[in-house]
Amino acid sequence: MEESWGPAISVVKVWFSLIVGLIMLPAMFGVSLGITETYMKILIKTLEWATMRIQRGAKEQKIPDSPTSGIIQRADSSLEQEIGELRRSRPRPQEGGDFTLSDVFYFGRKGIEAIVEDEVTQRFTSEELASWNLLTRTNINFHYISLRLTILWGVGVAVRYCILLPLRITLACIGITWLVIGTTLVGFLPTSRAKNWLSELVHVMCYRICARGLSAVIHYHNKENSPKRGGICVANHTSPIDVVILANDGCYAMVGQVHGGLMGVIQRAMERSCPHIWFERSEMKDRHLVAQRLKDHVNDKGKLPILIFPEGTCINNTSVMMFKKGSFEIGGTIYPVAIKYDPQFGDAFWNSSKYNMVSYLLRMMTSWAIMCNVWYLPSMTQEEGEDAVQFANRVKSAIARQGGLVDLSWDGGLKRGKVKETLKEQEQKKYSSMVVGEDSSGSGSGSD
Repeated sequence: MEESWGPAISVVKVWFSLIVGLIMLPAMFGVSLGITETYMKILIKTLEWATMRIQRGAKEQKIPDSPTSGIIQRADSSLEQEIGELRRSRPRPQEGGDFTLSDVFYFGRKGIEAIVEDEVTQRFTSEELASWNLLTRTNINFHYISLRLTILWGVGVAVRYCILLPLRITLACIGITWLVIGTTLVGFLPTSRAKNWLSELVHVMCYRICARGLSAVIHYHNKENSPKRGGICVANHTSPIDVVILANDGCYAMVGQVHGGLMGVIQRAMERSCPHIWFERSEMKDRHLVAQRLKDHVNDKGKLPILIFPEGTCINNTSVMMFKKGSFEIGGTIYPVAIKYDPQFGDAFWNSSKYNMVSYLLRMMTSWAIMCNVWYLPSMTQEEGEDAVQFANRVKSAIARQGGLVDLSWDGGLKRGKVKETLKEQEQKKYSSMVVGEDSSGSGSGSD
């Protein structure tokens, strides 16, 4: 019996030795042996060949191209500008507000556009690819191209599920286990600079191991603008792994709800060594309590910067949606960060209404890789006369510009809810001010 288990035990020993020596230890100290870079070069060459073969085969078989930029082409203009264009042909100027029948065409067109392809719901589905990346999940309308391409796809399935998946699961388990054990041990030390240094070291090491477990290739730009202690780091939100991506380059204080199970064990271990901010479910509804705890953290300039995703939900990395104003009401310095993933190697977006966490992680670990760019933007503070909503919109616009994302004013809460009545009233007031005039709308609001 022992002889039959001998080869298996030897294989497991070799497996863990290779993982520890070639991946885990270099990852812990931020060193690269060039394995990931070599893998990415081979992968890029392979996908380039597959793309050319697909394009040639599509021409031969006369397969129509599928649109990747959407059906509706929208102009980046406001309600007032578009209605003004329709009214331009009128012989007399619009003074004091007026209604014209041509206004109906604007609202009719907007209604039809929303039915065919609205701006919001498409942000909660995976981003369309220009070409197939040899993942079955990104090739819904499959067309047979050639035998060589089919064989290549089969080899890719074997590599992803038989080699990459076990490797990544092993690294993820090692990273999470080391995070729990390391933060728990550091938590027993008395409060001191040494404890803070060890805590940050353990956190960063564990996140780097987990990032290697996703074959993550991360490019950081403008590191001189990286978040400082006592500040608030805000970023666009695509996936739960956004935390892993950002924490590879520095340590942050996390904000979130208290969980049970494995997540609860991790949270309690992390809190022993570092002042993270966890709320009970009942406390999350108390905005004043949440704001006060965040203020207390920010006022202590010796504490780690807080990491917050103001959108409140995951968006598919094609746009940035409305930032909740709560993060911008507590004062302090805001450090904006833009994160942009490359969907060619794997879809990082978590569609939580379609996949649970386990299914999502399985999709991530069976993707080719995760490649992304992270830009640290210059710090921003609230200007005089600027309210929290305006400040949030200014930060959001800066992130959208840097990341090449669409800047949308819609609430990410529409992923699961309906449009708020206040938003409808806001659009109605805009149009009514054009019809009855600015003075009338101002006097009307004053009488309320």
